[in-house]
Amino acid sequence: MRKLTYFIACSIDGFIGDPDGDASAMLRFMDAEFFEFLKAEHPETMPTHGRRPLGIEDLPNKRFDTIIQGRASYDLALKDGVTSPYAHMRQYVASRTLRESPDPEVEIIAEDLVGRVRELKAEDSAFDVYLCGGSRLAGELIDEIDELVIKSYPIVLGSGMPMFRSGFAVGEFTLESVRTFGNGAVVRTYSRKR
Repeated sequence: MRKLTYFIACSIDGFIGDPDGDASAMLRFMDAEFFEFLKAEHPETMPTHGRRPLGIEDLPNKRFDTIIQGRASYDLALKDGVTSPYAHMRQYVASRTLRESPDPEVEIIAEDLVGRVRELKAEDSAFDVYLCGGSRLAGELIDEIDELVIKSYPIVLGSGMPMFRSGFAVGEFTLESVRTFGNGAVVRTYSRKR
């Protein structure tokens, strides 16, 4: 069974963006050390159009071969004219409003999101499924998330978009690893307690 991994960046007070979802305040922590970590451990989490200028478009996928993102996350790429932001993976966008995909490589999941995610997790593959923002999508899929990889940056936003938007429910996870960086960033990996 494949894992659904919520791989997310957040402030130390748990916000993945400001009240409008803008996460640009966190970009300054993408220094050489942190970039080398991403390149070595999670290269596929960097969008295809961002990998090309960095000269890493040929790096093989290490953990994921499939991505699920929410409409707001996908819209960030569309605003830049990019219709297939993760061309190096199978791409799904969860949206009840975007009925037709602007790209043949991107499949829209408009109904039964949980059922479709369970199908993807049940596939026979050596790779896992990457859940890429946003908070509503993560909230809808909270019971399906098997692993959290949380990149915490040393800033406090005070308010904004939380990691999860869902009803109250306690979900327990076990800390698997912690990695610290010279710039103050911390990457924590948790697995769901079953």
